[in-house]
Amino acid sequence: MTRARTVCALIVFSAIAGAAAAQSTRPAGGSPSAAARFATIRQQADEARAAGRLDEAIGLYERAIRLRPSWIEGSWYLGATSYELEKYARCRDAFRNVVRRQPQNGAAWAFKGLCEFQLTNYRTALSDLTTAHDRQIGDPKLIPVARYHRAILLTRFGEFERALQIYALFGSEGNVTPQIVEGIGLAVLRMPRLPADVPEEQRDLVMRAGRATALSRTNGAEAEREYEALVRGYGETPNVHYVYGLFLLRDRPELALAQFREELRVSPTHAPAMIQIAQELLKEGDRDGAARWAGEAVQLAPRHFVARRVLGQVKLEAGDIPGAIAELESAVKLEPDSPSVHYTLARAYQRAGRSADAERERATFTKLERLQQEQRGAVEK
Repeated sequence: MTRARTVCALIVFSAIAGAAAAQSTRPAGGSPSAAARFATIRQQADEARAAGRLDEAIGLYERAIRLRPSWIEGSWYLGATSYELEKYARCRDAFRNVVRRQPQNGAAWAFKGLCEFQLTNYRTALSDLTTAHDRQIGDPKLIPVARYHRAILLTRFGEFERALQIYALFGSEGNVTPQIVEGIGLAVLRMPRLPADVPEEQRDLVMRAGRATALSRTNGAEAEREYEALVRGYGETPNVHYVYGLFLLRDRPELALAQFREELRVSPTHAPAMIQIAQELLKEGDRDGAARWAGEAVQLAPRHFVARRVLGQVKLEAGDIPGAIAELESAVKLEPDSPSVHYTLARAYQRAGRSADAERERATFTKLERLQQEQRGAVEK
């Protein structure tokens, strides 16, 4: 068994106490003999698990759950024990029973998602882990495990910006383990694959990109040395110039633009580089240039919410209010949790005289901003 699976199993067991406390203490129901049979099998299952006879424990827990399907604590133990023995389908089924009976239980959704991940049901795993995040996991030991798997799955499905938002939380916590660095590298290089699927010949590239990005939060000088080494070693690799450009954008936008244009030499259809160029041109007052680059980015990546937001902003600045609203409404549908999209859409609605819609978007913007501030504050404590 790998260390990661052992850690997950231990987390499951630690969560069971809380899950059990949440259950009511209603009578068992049924005949006294049925209640006695359940109590006996439950005790045998607990003893077998404590003694390390896990296969035996699984069979006993299954028998106890058949006698009392509402026994949620038993499903938790069954799921945990099955996970430890790498019986992921059985583990998944156990937590499926938990979420069916406790649909608001974020921790149970997280464990189910981890089981689905091991079964390579990646779409379902991402859906479950997203549900877990939305319903709040609670267990501080489980949160980073679920968060990491959600990040690598988002990367696997090309949701690179969302993955990087998650990795930023790890960075705020000071969590820059090699595992996290590798995940960051895949996301910034926009490589839609899992860490386990990285070819050996690309591992140095991925780790260098991840290390430079992680350092950029705390040590700008060291990060720049890493980026320069990355460009020297892998300058003809897609996304390398783009990543360096993002780093330079904070203090040296003119050098960043040069890197974005160099990225387009390597990757002529690189929509994110076009988006960055459009944003910088808009800041410089070059609306025509910004519109051209943003429009091309949207054509290449119609489901890229930042491309839609930037094109909407360009149209708003140019006075094309209906066009701006259309783009920004598309951006909101693609990424409803982005404060900046709601803020820009509120401005567009206000310009269109749609005061009620503008007020709604401003309220959503304020709510999302407050939530992000709370999350940052929780990380810093």
